[in-house]
Amino acid sequence: MEKTCDLCHRYPVKTTEHHLIPKQFGGVEGPTAMLCTACHRQIHALFTNEELASFYHSIERLQDHPAMKKYLRWVKKQDPEKKITTRKSNRKKR
Repeated sequence: MEKTCDLCHRYPVKTTEHHLIPKQFGGVEGPTAMLCTACHRQIHALFTNEELASFYHSIERLQDHPAMKKYLRWVKKQDPEKKITTRKSNRKKR
């Protein structure tokens, strides 16, 4: 189903449900956001689940992170039909 991404606001895009608090940290029944696949992948490339659970558990906090701001400025210019590849962040430790 094509909708608007809650993070980048592109339309129309296919969206997936993102648990704002990761399920492993009790977010199964918690708030969610509908994100395009590019934004969803970018969040998980930039942040660990621990970071998402402890601080980046809202759209506003995600949008306010410097790396996400840069990404969002770029992705908003991209065609919603375009397949966007995501690279893992150098700052994220595995």
